[in-house]
Amino acid sequence: MKTTPLHQAHLALGAKMVPFAGYEMPIQYTSITSEHLAVRGLAGMFDVSHMGEFWIRGPGALEFLQYATLNDVAKLKVGRAQYSMLPNERGGLVDDIYIYRTGESEYLMVVNAANIEKDWAHLNALTQGFEVQLENASDFFGLIAVQGPHAVARLQKLTDTDLSSHKKNDTFMGKLAGKWVRFARTGYTGEDGYEVFVAPDEARVVWEALLAAEVTPCGLGARDTLRLEAGFPLYGHELTDETNPLCTPFSWVVKGHKAFHGKQALLQSPCARRLVGLQVEGGIPREGYRVLKGGQVVGTLTSGTHSPILKKGIGMAYVEAEWAEVGTPLEVEIRGRMAGATVVEMPFVRL
Repeated sequence: MKTTPLHQAHLALGAKMVPFAGYEMPIQYTSITSEHLAVRGLAGMFDVSHMGEFWIRGPGALEFLQYATLNDVAKLKVGRAQYSMLPNERGGLVDDIYIYRTGESEYLMVVNAANIEKDWAHLNALTQGFEVQLENASDFFGLIAVQGPHAVARLQKLTDTDLSSHKKNDTFMGKLAGKWVRFARTGYTGEDGYEVFVAPDEARVVWEALLAAEVTPCGLGARDTLRLEAGFPLYGHELTDETNPLCTPFSWVVKGHKAFHGKQALLQSPCARRLVGLQVEGGIPREGYRVLKGGQVVGTLTSGTHSPILKKGIGMAYVEAEWAEVGTPLEVEIRGRMAGATVVEMPFVRL
């Protein structure tokens, strides 16, 4: 089991540790709900150092990324970032990712921890014919996500860099707690905040400084409930090797005006089922639960939880296309009984 540079910090705080993507990670420190509410109300931080980072460099870097990803990388100016996806040749997805343009011919790609080896092999297999160099730098970064309505103010106490002047998806270098870091105004909670890329041997100093600045440590449990309220997908759940993104609310990522790997297969794949948000009354939906209409199974939950903000069950599910319209009443089978559900727009919580 691998550990992050902050492993000892988690143990010192009494975190409950669990295996995740080959790492021992904190699931919670106090409770998932209290950590969730700390992010929604003030500021919380997550150790996400298990995520993978690849450098893509060279005169052909842009051309390569245009082919390897679905979003339009040409729109990125230096110091900007975008959410994107890696398509496979079958019309499905290798992973969902974030791309940061850090120089004229230099990009940083952040990938999901469980997919580092798969993504690395996939990208390298696509490099033929492109003047590009790839570097797997996953072991050379610590990564701390600081999120919440007070996140920027708490971070500002620890840096001379003006953080409030930067927009969502900006990325830049600066000092935090006396250490050089890369700031990125991105995140996975629906809240404002920054993700902080830091050298592994300096991550603990930054973490402790954030603790002293009254940023609440949060585990993967709250990270999952927060991303669900925000309507964000999780690879391996909403997105898979077989998922056509055009059948999801994230179809905006697909930029059909450009050539990309597997384009014909992706554009021609039918959407027999569509990914929808479900609000559930009288129960907590979970991954794998069946969705029914008139006694017939019409779908399956990919993720589900109790929303601490709405105080209701929420989840995402793939349902037969004819039942995917917002407002459609459905049912979710929860431990042998039926709970009423309604297809709703995402995000579930508007922030």
